[in-house]
Amino acid sequence: MPKMKTHSGAKKRFRFTGTGKVMHRKAGKMHLNEHKPTSQTRRLTGDAVLAPGDAAKVRRMLGKRG
Repeated sequence: MPKMKTHSGAKKRFRFTGTGKVMHRKAGKMHLNEHKPTSQTRRLTGDAVLAPGDAAKVRRMLGKRG
């Protein structure tokens, strides 16, 4: 049976913590930031934990168990 390939788009967008949680970038900060309030762009800084249902899909795409 051939090896399972990791999803190239998913491996660029998600990462795993040491305890196995899936982290993602917050949406809404990539472009058109000039007209957005500074407080909003500050709030969108950093990573967030992915929802459990979505995390299961990401694990499957990246070939992780658990």
